[in-house]
Amino acid sequence: MISYAECSARERLAQVLDAGSFHEWLPPAERLTSRHLAQLGVPSSFDDGVAIGRATLGGVDVFVAAQEGAFMGGGVGEVHGAKLVGLLRRALRDRPAAVLLLAESGGVRLHEANAGLIAVSEVMRAVLDVRSAGVPVITLIGGVNGCFGGMGIVARCTDHIVMSDVGRLAMSGPEVIEASHGVEEFDSRDRALVWRTTGGKHRWLTGDCDVLVEDDVAAFRQAALDAIGAAKPVTLDALEREHALLSARQRMLPPADEGGDDAIALWTRLGIPGAERVPEMDVTAVRALRPE
Repeated sequence: MISYAECSARERLAQVLDAGSFHEWLPPAERLTSRHLAQLGVPSSFDDGVAIGRATLGGVDVFVAAQEGAFMGGGVGEVHGAKLVGLLRRALRDRPAAVLLLAESGGVRLHEANAGLIAVSEVMRAVLDVRSAGVPVITLIGGVNGCFGGMGIVARCTDHIVMSDVGRLAMSGPEVIEASHGVEEFDSRDRALVWRTTGGKHRWLTGDCDVLVEDDVAAFRQAALDAIGAAKPVTLDALEREHALLSARQRMLPPADEGGDDAIALWTRLGIPGAERVPEMDVTAVRALRPE
């Protein structure tokens, strides 16, 4: 078993895709870097923290992007976002079997705040355009940095989300919540709390991800293979069902002074047996707990 979390972006591409099939567009040799980082004297990366290109998965053509968490936490800036948008727009033209987003990002780079925010909005629009064209967009989340901020929103705009139990997904990251609302609201150093609130097990039990896998590149590959060809139409009915689900979930929470601000309280209300034991359970046991 090879840990997905411990792999770099390109190592994940090599392990998840068919061997030797990845053809990178705008590789590091092109030296396409962020002008904003250069102006601020911040070290750049020749691929701006994301690898994009075409490959095959199970013998069928796919487009793929992999964010590099080791460079600025996978943060989205102008060039990084433009590469993602370009990939998705080309998918509209060429119609691959699927688009894979190997997401690992803390969100928008503070160094390029406005440019990054605009880029994320363009990525979301492009994802929905690709989905509307019938091409499934599949997000894989299992990196050390998780998938937060704008990329957390992007992930929830896609057809399928595959997460490992060590993966994390949310809008605001733990450090951001603590910085803006204080440690009393959310202690980012409490690892158990962080994973209960944003981790793969929680997202699986609440229906926010479609597949929960082990921290294993082979498991991610198989989940991606299974999702190809299973596009979910973007419809008003689907959106209204999602809103109804979120409203019901909010009503389900007990008051904060009764533990309603902890995931365990929600799991209990969802009817999960032995909810307090979920953090210690293995992936197979947790997969069996989700209500149908």
